[in-house]
Amino acid sequence: MTAAAPLDGLTAVITGGAKGIGLATARRLAADGAAIALIGRDLSALAAAAGALGARYACADVTDAAALAAALAALGPCDLLVNNAGAALSRPFLRHTAEDFQAMLAVHLLGPVAACAAVLPGMRARGFGRIVNIASTAGLRGYAYVTAYVAAKHALVGFTRALAQEAATDGITVNAVCPGFTDTDLLARSAATIAAATGRSAQDATALLARSNPAGRLVAPAEVAAAVAFLCRRDAAAMTGQAIAVACGET
Repeated sequence: MTAAAPLDGLTAVITGGAKGIGLATARRLAADGAAIALIGRDLSALAAAAGALGARYACADVTDAAALAAALAALGPCDLLVNNAGAALSRPFLRHTAEDFQAMLAVHLLGPVAACAAVLPGMRARGFGRIVNIASTAGLRGYAYVTAYVAAKHALVGFTRALAQEAATDGITVNAVCPGFTDTDLLARSAATIAAATGRSAQDATALLARSNPAGRLVAPAEVAAAVAFLCRRDAAAMTGQAIAVACGET
């Protein structure tokens, strides 16, 4: 490890790592010296991202616990786990179904639970690990029309805090990074949904989301990645059980 490569000698596994925040995080952790392994559902996007990074990859849906465990086993020892895979669903609460809540919990809570269960024994055996769950400001506050998403992200933050307590004596930290509205494909789809519902243009809908914080702009994926990279460092050992907003002052 050097100051220029603080993650040298460590292997990072990133779910949803082929696009958006996941890809930005993979790039940042690679720049900091980590070996990178990516997990995702889109095989062509995974292959392209992995090729650009010199990374290994495995195709799996995080909502399939057995497939996810197999992918993690195939990728080998994991020092740094970033649970980033996500999905969004927007509609009024009374139009939400039980299946909507189950789907959001499957991606945002049960996927990270399964990934942590798979990598934690190895981290404990090595006496070191960093787990970073990509939550959201929706894990810290409420938003209308996304009740299932908000509930799932709150659950992820609670899981993060609880697991951090159990892992604290094992050299393992568990934290959540909570981005505000971030300039990703997921946000673009949300803006399109708003535009369709309100008659605004997609550009105006995006601007509306950007105005949600005092800076009046979207968060850049690289800014989220920078927070993840700090939490993954060896000298961030005292940072655990935290839910850190990267949101331009929104929360």
